[in-house]
Amino acid sequence: MSTPSVPAYAVAYLREVDLGEAIIDYLQRIDATLEPYGGRFLVHGGHLTPVEGAWDGDLVVIAFPDRAAALAWYDSPAYREILPLRVEHSRSIATVVDGVPECYRATDKLAELVAQA
Repeated sequence: MSTPSVPAYAVAYLREVDLGEAIIDYLQRIDATLEPYGGRFLVHGGHLTPVEGAWDGDLVVIAFPDRAAALAWYDSPAYREILPLRVEHSRSIATVVDGVPECYRATDKLAELVAQA
């Protein structure tokens, strides 16, 4: 029995964004880089209501069909061409993280942790 594919997410926490020509160019071009990989924005900045800790930036979450698609997008020539426009004009951290299957329960993680112990 094969393991079902789970979505993956590119997540970025951006601070001190210099909203100049470079960031404008980046924003105008990023959607075209996502399309071939099935990427779509779930969160793109917006109003944050901190409930724990201090937040001093914006959150971006982009959904992909799976980890392979997310990593292929990030490593694609089209995205690599515009990446410096963001990283050189903001302080940010970014990651790709796997999602969970639709029927996931917190106890699934507990079973995984116990199996690893």
